[in-house]
Amino acid sequence: MKKITRNPASEAFAARLRLAMKQAGLKSSATQLADAFNLRYWGEGITAHAARNWITGVSIPKPDKIKTLSELLQISPHDLFFGPEASNLPVNEPVQFQNLCMGDTQMLKQFLRLNPEHQRMIRHWVFLAYLYQEDQLKKPFSGQN
Repeated sequence: MKKITRNPASEAFAARLRLAMKQAGLKSSATQLADAFNLRYWGEGITAHAARNWITGVSIPKPDKIKTLSELLQISPHDLFFGPEASNLPVNEPVQFQNLCMGDTQMLKQFLRLNPEHQRMIRHWVFLAYLYQEDQLKKPFSGQN
C-alpha cells in the first residue's frame, strides 16, 4: 500500500472545508458533498472518493471546483482556499464594516452567538432576500399602479 505524505496546505484547506460544510449544514460526508457538488457543477462531476480526498486533506480541488464549492457552502472562494486571515486588506481596516450603525453591529454580535444551524438559516434568508431584490431591480419600471 502506498504511503500518503501529508501536505500542510492540503490539510489546512481540508479543515476550512469541513468547517464551511458544518456551517452550511452539511454533514462531513464525502457522499453528501459529492452529491450536492454535482448538482451545481456544469463539468464532469466528482466521485465520493474525490470529495473524501478534499475533506481529509489528501488533495485540493482545482479553481473551477473551488468556485462551485464556495457557492455551495456560501463562502468566498478566497476564504475557502486561503482562509480569512490571509486577506490582502491592511490590518485594522474593516472596509465592509465601516458604515455599520449600532443596530447593525448589535445584530452581527447576536448572529455570531447563534448555533451553526440557525446561522445557516439566517444566511439562506438573507441570500433569498438579496435574490428577490435583484430580481425586482431587473424588472422594467412601469408608471402604472
